[in-house]
Amino acid sequence: MPESSDVERQPGALTLSEDDRRVLAVWAADCAERTLSLFEAQSPTDKRPREALDGARAFARGEMRIGPVRALAAAAHTAAREVGDPAAVAAARAAGHAAATAHMAAHARGVAYAAIAAGLAAPDDPDAVADEATWQLDHASPVVRATLRKLPPPPRPGGTLAALINEMHARIAGGG
Repeated sequence: MPESSDVERQPGALTLSEDDRRVLAVWAADCAERTLSLFEAQSPTDKRPREALDGARAFARGEMRIGPVRALAAAAHTAAREVGDPAAVAAARAAGHAAATAHMAAHARGVAYAAIAAGLAAPDDPDAVADEATWQLDHASPVVRATLRKLPPPPRPGGTLAALINEMHARIAGGG
């Protein structure tokens, strides 16, 4: 009898296929890495968010299984809880969500945390969040966009994160 970690799950609406998650993991890691220096500046010896991004990329190449990458994602989120600077927190959360894409495709939307980190790091730049979100969409390949379109619409609660995720979904769904 195979171990539970060896059984391929049937993809769900938020999970998608493993191939889909591999496509999204690379894009999400690239997006999150843009603000990772904000975390590393505050906590230079803490490698957990960097390891999460490395794990996401290893998963995408087929070199790491879902379970270990999921553990790296959890470690990045723990690092986020332990750092005090809000921009660093958001950067670590972006890394955690990039790695969590290995187990659930919808986590790729968590790259919105990188846009939040960019805005928190540049409080005098009213366009920092929008500029980062635009970069993310501009760097989503046609395959990434097609994969993101497979996800159901996100919930619509309030807050900056939800607004960014909903805007991303609307732009991707609309072909923008």
